[in-house]
Amino acid sequence: MHSKNSTIRTHRAATALAALLAGALALTACSGGDDKKKDDGGESGGATGSTVTLPKLDGANLEVAAVWTGTEQANFKKVLAEFEKRTGAKVTFVPAQDPIINFLGSKIAGGQPPDVAMLPQPGAIKQAVEKKWAKPLGEDALKELRKNYSPGWQDIGKVDGKQYGVYYKAANKSLIWYNAKAFDNAGAKEPKTWQDLLTAAQAVYDSGVTPFSVGGADGWTLTDWFENVYLSQAGPEKYDQLAQHKIKWTDPSVKQALTTLAQIWGKKDFVAGGADGALQTEFPASVTQTFTGGDQPKAAMVYEGDFAQVNIGDTKAKVGTDAKVFPFPAVGSSAPVVSGGDAAVILKDSKAAQALATFLASPDAATIQAKLGGYLSPNKNVPDSAYPNPVQQTIAKALIASGDDFRFDMSDQAPQAFGGTPGKGEWKDLQDFLKNPKDVAGTQAKLEKDAAAAYGNGS
Repeated sequence: MHSKNSTIRTHRAATALAALLAGALALTACSGGDDKKKDDGGESGGATGSTVTLPKLDGANLEVAAVWTGTEQANFKKVLAEFEKRTGAKVTFVPAQDPIINFLGSKIAGGQPPDVAMLPQPGAIKQAVEKKWAKPLGEDALKELRKNYSPGWQDIGKVDGKQYGVYYKAANKSLIWYNAKAFDNAGAKEPKTWQDLLTAAQAVYDSGVTPFSVGGADGWTLTDWFENVYLSQAGPEKYDQLAQHKIKWTDPSVKQALTTLAQIWGKKDFVAGGADGALQTEFPASVTQTFTGGDQPKAAMVYEGDFAQVNIGDTKAKVGTDAKVFPFPAVGSSAPVVSGGDAAVILKDSKAAQALATFLASPDAATIQAKLGGYLSPNKNVPDSAYPNPVQQTIAKALIASGDDFRFDMSDQAPQAFGGTPGKGEWKDLQDFLKNPKDVAGTQAKLEKDAAAAYGNGS
């Protein structure tokens, strides 16, 4: 119901993408780190020449709200600076909190909505349209979108057939990053299947290092774990049904996925700090603790998307040499490909807001941020060479090669009350499951109760 295009995706192509990603990542394993990162990217995007015509906007002021912090926010501000340079408009970044819909609600109630918001869920775009906050994209932005995006990436920015979102940022959420030294010391190999992953984890554990770092303080990391296991094990059709709450969370397929997850979450020595430690670890720390501490890191592996590179960049580890990556292993017949993303949505319609949406839909904007690392664009006209290292070039190529044959993050398709609110719904239920992985049936019952309330009994 939330994502019309989901039915057009095929299992076969997802399998092909996983194979492509696996092959390409294997090739990058011995290539160099990301030494090119010193390019500040500020002018570099513009230097490649302009592919998009923007109006002169001298005197215009725009506010853009997003939940991005740290390096990610700083990098996005360089993109906004380029827009300012080209148009004469002034753009202010407004830091938002999760869930962004609640944050925007209070801004709108106070009569001060930002002009543009970066929404991290299709569910949030749908809510913004239902609340009559979102404004449709104009002709220039639509033209840019059609030129640069596959139909699938256009579709997830549509509500009732109308285009509201420009997917500026994508994520490949089917990756596990690992500490190369810890793997070497343990004689562990990159796994292709879930069983291989458990074998590698045991080898790492036997060598004296905890296998996994889990950022359990951020519930979304746990939903992503679940989605990869579920998509691979239950298959894409069931995934779409659960995403739309057409089947219940009490379904046997959910029981199977939770039972599988418990093979890692339920082994207290397999998770850094045990469940209690994981539940106090926020996502950035879950990454950095995997790549610091020399021969004794807090953990050898951390699951999350390509954006984990931003956090690896805060350590001395080099991507491709010290920090390596493999695709999330196949739990069922094929490896999963789960994607996420952030879309620019206009809340205050103006020539300047439409121009910014048009710019964000262009390769020019994405190329600036691509050069800075830790970012992935679904824009198919961003050159591979824009990405700062072979690992990232591979991840970008794999995403574009998948066309429309990916599955969008399930919790991001859900109503925000269920799939996107800290301390509530799926985030909270999976945090409780991490604490008590023996209680599969109880977890399913809680998930179903919360989902039914949020979806309106799954209609």
